[in-house]
Amino acid sequence: MPRFHAVFAVCLAAAVCSASPSVHAQGVIKIGEINSYKALPALMVPYKKGWELAQDEINASGGLLGKKLETVFRDDNANPGDAVRVADELLVRENVDVLSGVTLSNVGLAVADFAKQRKRFFLASGPLSDRMVWENGNRYTYRLRSGTHVLAASVVAEAAQLKKKRWAIVYPNYEYGQAAVKTFKEALKKAQPDVEFVAEQAPPYGKIDAGAVAQALADAKPDAIFNVLFGVDLTKFAREGKTRGLFEGREVVSLLTGEPEYLDPLKDDAPDNWITTGYPYYSIATPEHKAFVAAYQKKYNDYPRLNSVVGYATVKAIAAGIKKAGSTDSEKLATAFSGLSFDTPFGPSVFRAIDNQSTFGIYVGRLGVKDGKGYMKTAAYIDGATLQPTDDQVRAWRTAP
Repeated sequence: MPRFHAVFAVCLAAAVCSASPSVHAQGVIKIGEINSYKALPALMVPYKKGWELAQDEINASGGLLGKKLETVFRDDNANPGDAVRVADELLVRENVDVLSGVTLSNVGLAVADFAKQRKRFFLASGPLSDRMVWENGNRYTYRLRSGTHVLAASVVAEAAQLKKKRWAIVYPNYEYGQAAVKTFKEALKKAQPDVEFVAEQAPPYGKIDAGAVAQALADAKPDAIFNVLFGVDLTKFAREGKTRGLFEGREVVSLLTGEPEYLDPLKDDAPDNWITTGYPYYSIATPEHKAFVAAYQKKYNDYPRLNSVVGYATVKAIAAGIKKAGSTDSEKLATAFSGLSFDTPFGPSVFRAIDNQSTFGIYVGRLGVKDGKGYMKTAAYIDGATLQPTDDQVRAWRTAP
């Protein structure tokens, strides 16, 4: 990322980037949280609510190491260079103890590189690029949410059981979409050697011509479709495909569509019977999830989204790491997080020692439409640990310790 490296070079030369020890406010542990609040409000509003709920719970129970937990939230403008500038300001001016956050992959990679250069601990909450923990992984960067490989791998078993031979694929043409399709193709081909991929549509993110894409897929006469679109692109594609009858008599396997952030805006245009990843908050009956939902609804008078869970779990992970380390020192945190177990609304997760990736899992099921709204009518939880590539593959990709 040329702009990032230019910004970082300037930062290193500036006096504000001096390595002098920080003076922290007595009685407070400060987290610097960086994210795309302006660019991604549908994701970030529930994320921040989940974050603040967890922080309130921790402080109500006595805080961490005898101190209150405090978060300084900053916007990255969905830009890697701005994110690096903000990260430096958080360390130097705000004297934060820990860096965390980020949703967009390109921004996450920039902050991870910054953390590596500055030797400061960074817990990435949501960027999907697997380069975060593999090719570009480093000692100081951990990631909570499962990445693109795990997302794509989570639906392969269901796709293979369909026994459909001719598949069409549609995805946003950037790293997330490309990586998801690569994993899906390789895994499905291994599970079903006779599969054929008869059409691909890869519109630029946010610029889909949904009518043309739907028609091109229909012209290929596939038996099934693998969809990686999300956000506004998903909404346009789902509505146009429904109007044109693209999905009639065809199975669709999709990523992310079952997350309320993306499903709710579709209302009664929500796709029926698609196999997808998502978050069925209304049907998860485990004690830890029921407690989370009850607390969330009490505080906000609203239901949680997936990003509510991600924000909440990120704070819980930071708290568990600080307790284990007995410190907010970055070197001690980087060591303590290796193999760290922490609690989430989905149950316990662990940060893998081999690549700093958590085993936070994924719900997979089929969609339905009820009372003018889409929902996941079936869903099963898959532990992220079962979807990871082999250790040998990870070692080949990740050169950092």
